[in-house]
This record gives sequence, structure tokens and C-alpha cells, in this order.
Amino acid sequence: VQLVESGGGLVQAGGSQRLSCAVSGSSFSTYQMGWLRQAPGKDLEVVAAINWSGDDTHYADSVKGRFTISRDNAKNMLYLQMNNLKPEDTAVYHCAVASVWGGDSTSLTDFLTWGRGTQVTVSS
Repeated sequence: VQLVESGGGLVQAGGSQRLSCAVSGSSFSTYQMGWLRQAPGKDLEVVAAINWSGDDTHYADSVKGRFTISRDNAKNMLYLQMNNLKPEDTAVYHCAVASVWGGDSTSLTDFLTWGRGTQVTVSS
């Protein structure tokens, strides 16, 4: 599977940005998906996850109420709408495929592979 992220860039604190991920292959609608991020000098972390049908989601506490993950199975696309961005959201964001649906127990070890990522920089 190939994962190609887009939509990153520079945004001011308080602003919004929408990330997109194009996923190759015919099995996208069966994949559990997510967004991971890695800030400078920090470990990779789970930002959000969504189950195969899109009717169940999970968010890191740090982004709850600000970020929304969604998917379009007809277009093989995954999205992350980010509102009220903060400087601490600055990171490389990666689209990822998970082997299982972990729900509220979603962890980094659930994810099998991820794309090269797109840089999001939030200025204060």
C-alpha cells in the first residue's frame, strides 16, 4: 500500500489546516486508518484514528475538540481537519494503516506502515 500525504504548510496559531492522504489499492475500505505525528526531538505519537467504516474514531487528549479525522472510502482518501492550531502542533504528520481497531486503546504499535509525511508548522 502507498500513502501520500498533502496539505501541510505554515499557519498562524489559532488558524486551521486540512491534511489529505491518498491511499493506493482496492482494499482501503477495509483498513483501519490513522494520523501520526513527530515533533522535532520527540517520539512519533498517535494523533487520531478511524475504523474501516468511519463510524468510530479516537483522538489523543492533546487534540480532542480541535482535530477531526474522516475518510471517503469511495475516493480512497483520509483527512485530518485541524482547527485552533497551536505552536505545539508543529510536527511532521503521517497517514498510517493499522492492523487492528484499538478504539480508546489505540497505540502506536497498532500501526503497520505510514507515509513520508507532510510538515505542519504553527507560528505563534
